[in-house]
Amino acid sequence: MRGQHTPTSPWQNVAPARKLCREVKVSTMTDKGSALRRCFPHRQIWLKCVILLLRERRSEGCTCAMARRKDPLTQARPKFTELNDLISERLFYSRRKSSRWSRERVRTNGGKALFATDEWFAAAENLIKAGEPEWRPDAFTDSGKWMDGWETRRRRIPGHDWAVIRLGVPGVLHGLTVDTAFFTGNYAPRFSLQAANLTPEEAEIPHWKSKLGGAATPEMLKQISGLQSQDWEVLVPMTKLHAGHEDTRYNYHAIDNRGSWTHVRLNIYPDGGIARLRLYGEARPNWKDVSPDEPTDLIAMVNGGTCLGYSDAHYGHPRNIIRPGRGVNMADGWETARQLDRPSILEADSDGMLQMPGCEWAVFQLGHCGYITHIEVDTYHFKGNYPDSIRIEGTTEKPHGDWGQATWYTLLPPQKLCPHTQHFYSEKNLETTGSFMYIRVTIAPDGGISRLRLWGYRHNST
Repeated sequence: MRGQHTPTSPWQNVAPARKLCREVKVSTMTDKGSALRRCFPHRQIWLKCVILLLRERRSEGCTCAMARRKDPLTQARPKFTELNDLISERLFYSRRKSSRWSRERVRTNGGKALFATDEWFAAAENLIKAGEPEWRPDAFTDSGKWMDGWETRRRRIPGHDWAVIRLGVPGVLHGLTVDTAFFTGNYAPRFSLQAANLTPEEAEIPHWKSKLGGAATPEMLKQISGLQSQDWEVLVPMTKLHAGHEDTRYNYHAIDNRGSWTHVRLNIYPDGGIARLRLYGEARPNWKDVSPDEPTDLIAMVNGGTCLGYSDAHYGHPRNIIRPGRGVNMADGWETARQLDRPSILEADSDGMLQMPGCEWAVFQLGHCGYITHIEVDTYHFKGNYPDSIRIEGTTEKPHGDWGQATWYTLLPPQKLCPHTQHFYSEKNLETTGSFMYIRVTIAPDGGISRLRLWGYRHNST
């Protein structure tokens, strides 16, 4: 049966604590903690308020002792890079056997390079590799220096080089990164990006086989001209690129067009090399094709799930846990740094839960509002660094910056986790099974998880 929403109780003491901190004319968290201790003599309530206030300050970007850690993934990078990479080759998945609760028979391919005018030094398919570019100083091929990216020959005929790439999943693009890593004297001076939303029939591209040291023949160019890709929507006009040195390799560009796309055309002017292309955005599946009576992973990236915020992503971004398939390794999951204020001697309560201050959290928007009936938490690869426990909450309110301000309802109460294990929770384990649009995942005290699946049924009214 669909349960009734019951607000999560730990937030009940935050309002008076927040009011007190505004009234007390002190600037440091140490002074505010002392003030809280005087007004809340009960030690458990006092500690709870201090921890929650520290968590709020962390989400607001404070530099207090517990939140001073800087996330290397987000420093000096635009906000859109926090979204999913829709062009990655790693989006390949098949849900035929992905979960004990799935009856779906959907198969989707990852991003794929479909055509390139020239691949003399390096193939266009390298652009969408999931891993970071490599540098091999002594590696050479019959065509010349081996490069981990797409590099064309020095053009000696009119025109410029371009490639057509299919997205891993149709979606809305918010921004891109053109990475010219290690292309220092041979990078493309300029680029532009075009896009189209093609039906399967329109996307029929003549057979083209990537070949190092090769180039498109006049016959191939005539066949590909049927796509009229030169007339596709321009998302990024001709823009200057920078050399692939460590401090200049990342070329960011926001995309304002909010159309949904399936294919892109990457133009380089006139020739040269690029290491990686990242297209950040949100998947836009056709929910009309999904029956309300069919169980669906509502948080999956390919179904439109998106990470909106988090407390820490020191070793791995939380957006990884909604990727398709099981994790490739620990880097393909969400992992935080260790809590700096952990006790010297750890203790557990009668239920086996560690008694430690602090926790880490991540907030997600579901691909579609719906009822969650089953949950899967996978700690695959996390053997010595898995969290002690996990709690999952939900809401229909859209959080705005301060994630604690929303009214969160407990979906899955705290559960002990095991290393390198798939944990399955059915409806009998859930405290609330109402309709949700936003989810907060809290791990305690820290650590990493590989995947999260929230199986349920989409809400008819949205």
